[in-house]
Order: sequence, then structure tokens, then C-alpha cells
Amino acid sequence: MRDHAHVVIVILLCLLATPLGLAQVPQFQLELGWPQIPMADNWLTGGIGGMCIDSRDHVFLLNRQNIVADDLDGARLAPPVIELDAEGAVVRGWGDAELLGPRLHDCHVETDGSIWIVAAGTGYIQKYSADGSELLMQIGKSGTFDSSDGSRQGQALNSETAQFFLPSSLDVDINTGEIYVADGELPGGNSRIAVLNRDGEFLRQWSLFRTNSDRDITALPHCLRLSNDGLVYVCDREADRIQVFDQQGNFIKNIFVSFAPLSPIEGRNSGSRGTAVVLAFSSDVAQRYMYVINQNSVMIDVLERDSGQVVSRFGGGPGRYRGQFTLPHGIGVDSKGNVYIAEQEGRRVQKYAIEN
Repeated sequence: MRDHAHVVIVILLCLLATPLGLAQVPQFQLELGWPQIPMADNWLTGGIGGMCIDSRDHVFLLNRQNIVADDLDGARLAPPVIELDAEGAVVRGWGDAELLGPRLHDCHVETDGSIWIVAAGTGYIQKYSADGSELLMQIGKSGTFDSSDGSRQGQALNSETAQFFLPSSLDVDINTGEIYVADGELPGGNSRIAVLNRDGEFLRQWSLFRTNSDRDITALPHCLRLSNDGLVYVCDREADRIQVFDQQGNFIKNIFVSFAPLSPIEGRNSGSRGTAVVLAFSSDVAQRYMYVINQNSVMIDVLERDSGQVVSRFGGGPGRYRGQFTLPHGIGVDSKGNVYIAEQEGRRVQKYAIEN
């Protein structure tokens, strides 16, 4: 009887020591047949700078077109924006690379199908019709940056205007139509979160949170996503963490994302890419989990959103074989909970199907 009681106690202690709901942590399987290849008419993609997914589970890829020129003897250059359906077949491709701007970085699809495009090498953001045939809105002037002299070489101003300086990411509040922009992808640009109304008029802004102990860490807001419960999640890339704010810019907390190098670090640069580069939320209404691209481990970390605890990770690490990643830079989740990873240097997108 005492042995039976001892077993019961051990089981209870194990349950208490296990993170709540760990058994329900989502698991993923690489879907080898997605996307369908060859892509359209033998399209060749460059680095995929970002991606987004609409309500139909169509996937939009931002193709930087930085291909090897000799490869064009056996392929055709894919357009800057590529739309794939849920089965991974090309729906269409569109976009004028000059008009879109350099270093395509992020996108967001509105409920009406219109799509926002963020090119990080510019001072503006753009909104297009669903098929890309019409530029519906541009916020910020072309050829102008929010700097002391209006140029890329000028000193960043972080001014209270709807002009940007190397914007990195964008999301839209579905309730108010307010547009949230992470403005400042690289050192020398801005370093703020700017909020605009649905007409593109400036409303408010704030910077990444710093204390005396971390004020020397360069503030580069590399990604931005709004959660269903009204919080703003920003990738503080240089600090290897996610910062959480309310929609007025009040700081709530840091979520640190760590990594441990698998090889000796002597004589080489280690840990410089960032552990919190881009993020997406799980598809449940509560958005219980966050999927975070960790470019140092070259894996996808699964975090419990409330606690910030890393509960699992997936991917095959760095490399070019199936399931591995070469500088992953974009992430999205469809309505079924499947996760898509876009690679900048790998120049491809891979789908991880959720296991039910």
C-alpha cells in the first residue's frame, strides 16, 4: 500500500513540475510537396525578405530578386510579389521593383484583400489592391527619409510625422484601422514605433524601452505584431528579446529568447544575428503560443505567449537540406495553424503542417 501511495505521489510531483499544457504544445511536420515546383513558368526567386497570409490561407512572398544572373539561362526571374494558394500553386505574381523599393521586408493583408508592403530601404509604406494592379495608398514620400536633410545619409529624426527611415514591419488594428509601423531596421535609421490612423495621418509614437543597464544596446525594432488582446509585440533584435507594449506605448515586459552555441566560439563571431528576429502567433483565438525565428540557433522557437517560456522548437538547424534553414527571415501562420518559413539566403519558403 505504501508503494502504491509512493507511486501516486511521484506522478503528482511530475505533473506539478511539468509546464501547464505541455502535452498540448503544437507539433509540426515538414510538408515536402509544398510549394508546387516548378513555380509558375520556371520562376526563380531571390531572397524572400518577408511574407504574409490572407484569410483564404493564400501566402504572399516578397521576392528580393537577388538571383545569380547565370541561372537565368535556365529560368525566368520571378516577380517581386508572389501569391500562392493553400495548395502551394502560384495564383499570380506582380510588382514593379522600382516602385516597391529596395529590401522588401514585410507585408500585411487587410480583411478586404488589399495588401500593405514594407520595403526597408525606403522612407515609405505602400498599400496595393489584392491583385497588385493598383497602388491604393502610399504613406511617406518617395526618395525622402525622416532625416536631418531628407536623405539616407542624414541623421535620423524620429519626428512626429508620417515619414519613415528604414521601416521594417507593419500591422493593422482590425478594430480601429490604426496602422502600426516598426520604423528603423538598421543602425542609422529611425528607432521607433509609429502609429497612424486609417488615412495615414500621424497619431503617436514611442521608442523601444531602455534602462540605464541596457541603454547602449542599439534600438532596432525588427518586427511588429498586434495580438488579439490588444498588445503590441516588437522584436528588439539587438537585445535578443521581444518587448511588449500596450497600444499607447506603455512598456509591459521583456521576453528574452536565449540560445547556446553548439560549436566553440573562439576565433569566430557568435550570436550576432539575433534570437528574436521575426514572430507570428498561433491560430487559436487566445494565441497561446508565439513562433519566433531564432537566427542564432537557426531554429523556430515555440514560446508560451503569457509566460514567455520556450516550450519546444522545430526545424533542422542551419543548412540547405529539407527542413533546414539558411537565414530564415519571414514567418506566417494560416487559419489551420500551419507555419510557413521564408528564407532570405535559402531563397525559398517551407511549410510545416501542424499535427492534430
